[in-house]
Amino acid sequence: MKRYFQLGEVFSYFFRVFRKPDPNAPTSFNLKMMHGINRISIIMFLFCLIVMITRAIMR
Repeated sequence: MKRYFQLGEVFSYFFRVFRKPDPNAPTSFNLKMMHGINRISIIMFLFCLIVMITRAIMR
């Protein structure tokens, strides 16, 4: 049961998405666009989560 609630992989993904890319890694236009869309979606999700929490507290 403890294995299901480990969040280390989730947080490591967030940090990996927002850090500077490795210059030795192969890059392509499609890969850059995919990471850009992932960044935008993570930021929008966190913003909406904050809005929902503040609305729930204000009620």
